[in-house]
Amino acid sequence: MPKGVYLDFERPIVELEEEIEDMERLADKAGMDVSAELATLQAKLARLKEEIFTHLTPIQRVQLARHPRRPYPLDFVERCFTDWLEIHGDRAYADDHAMIAGLARFDGQPVAIIGQQKGRDTKENLRRNFGMPHPEGYRKAMRLMKTAEKFGHPVIAFIDTPGAYPGIGAEERGQAEAIAHNLREMAGLRVPTLSVVTGEGASGGALGIGVTDRILILENAFYSVISPEGCAAILWKDGEKRELAARAMKITAEDLEHLGVVDEIIPEPLGGAHADYASTARAIAEAIRRHLGEISAWSVDDRIRRRREKYRTMGAWKGPEGAHPGPRDPVPAGEADRRS
Repeated sequence: MPKGVYLDFERPIVELEEEIEDMERLADKAGMDVSAELATLQAKLARLKEEIFTHLTPIQRVQLARHPRRPYPLDFVERCFTDWLEIHGDRAYADDHAMIAGLARFDGQPVAIIGQQKGRDTKENLRRNFGMPHPEGYRKAMRLMKTAEKFGHPVIAFIDTPGAYPGIGAEERGQAEAIAHNLREMAGLRVPTLSVVTGEGASGGALGIGVTDRILILENAFYSVISPEGCAAILWKDGEKRELAARAMKITAEDLEHLGVVDEIIPEPLGGAHADYASTARAIAEAIRRHLGEISAWSVDDRIRRRREKYRTMGAWKGPEGAHPGPRDPVPAGEADRRS
């Protein structure tokens, strides 16, 4: 892990790694055998990592989801897919670099890929608008999804955004309409659809490409209606209460699986996804392979019916007449059509 690129709770790990590196360097220079000492330090490092990363708080998981070295969608495209061909523009206004869209092959099968892309440095972040898409980004994504539907290709979405861009220009060009249009159209796509929350999944900006048959999430990613800082600023007028907000909002992968919002948690290597891109990509590919196989076996009508019921039944609540269908309760036959 490069110096200076770590979170506060990672500091003890970084310091121990630097101690190990210094010992190896001095041993090489002096020609000394320090294998026993190194083995002790390596064991200590393994224990420290396990202690820290198995007891993370919700806000620490949010920090990991935003880690500057966390893998982004194009990192997974490079490792999980072949024959990547990116498309550009919404054929109406411009090309949004915060939203990637293109065709590729997964296990030899053609697929359509969309995702929100951040940058690694200041220049790239400005180009990618820090992963916050404009309306043309959502329209580009829908353009690709409709193309995929025409040719019968599955759609795979990678979600990682702090939210859709809230600037005046984006609002003038129809940001809310573009997202709402995607929600409606994705609900009725005839091809298999799958989304993976790889980092931040905040607000309607995330949902704008996330209405899919299955929703997967990396272990340290989060998915929420608003960021913890935004929630704290609204409820307590104090953004510093983000830790309290993160706990109250139930935004971690475990919470989301329990509530029925996501379908599977994809494990990350010890230390987070940024510690090992390759193993994280392999875990994602395996999950995609398994879920696509299941979804593809459904008929088109059954797929659309299941998808719509999935979102209609999301969120258990009770009214005067008693309990309503919850996250894991099936909607009675014919009930979904009657409600619509």
